[in-house]
Amino acid sequence: QVQLVESGGGLVQPGGSLRLSCAASGSIGSINAMGWYRQAPGKQRELVAQITSGGMANYADSVKGRFTISRDNAKNTAYLQMSSLKPEDTAVYYCNAEIRLRFGTTRRDYWGQGTQVTVSS
Repeated sequence: QVQLVESGGGLVQPGGSLRLSCAASGSIGSINAMGWYRQAPGKQRELVAQITSGGMANYADSVKGRFTISRDNAKNTAYLQMSSLKPEDTAVYYCNAEIRLRFGTTRRDYWGQGTQVTVSS
């Protein structure tokens, strides 16, 4: 069993910052890519940022220059530093990780439960 637990969401004013964390635990053999997705009310879930095990990152155009994704492989944890937040960043943010279980041979996607980020004055 594997769990992804997000933390760090909350209410912030426009222009403010938040840092999200996602910790993976359980019977983990290896973790490939880790990423953050978000889903606003009435909209589809979208990729925000993703980072490989080697540290290569890619971002949605809407967050480039404002958000930074990072990870600590030793802790099986990914982070999303969000700055210059806008009301349109309001959404539930989900962590995703491509994980191979210990003693397993294939990888699959796992998801966290989501954390609410609200940007409002």
